[in-house]
Amino acid sequence: MAERFFYLTTTGRESGLPREIEIWFVEHEGRYYLVSERREASGWVQNLRKEARVRFSIGSRDAHEEGSASAPGRGRIVDGAGEEDLVHAVSARMEAKYQWSDGLVVEITAD
Repeated sequence: MAERFFYLTTTGRESGLPREIEIWFVEHEGRYYLVSERREASGWVQNLRKEARVRFSIGSRDAHEEGSASAPGRGRIVDGAGEEDLVHAVSARMEAKYQWSDGLVVEITAD
């Protein structure tokens, strides 16, 4: 089975245009979580800071259009100081799935 990725479309904070990324993800308690290796320096994180509304889908690299249909959602930065348990839970899932979890945790919820 092909590896599945999360396809996140944010709105460009300066251009206003759609910006799509392909990224690793985990699911936890009915929500999706991504980890930004570059933390706040990532363009997609900066886009989320300006506009929380996103679109997303899940699929393989070869045919992500054949995965789940693009759905509307909202993104938020998880507060590492105020939500330590959530950060630890997401980090543990990322470690188990990818052997990597170092970065800023971002939560995506479907509308």
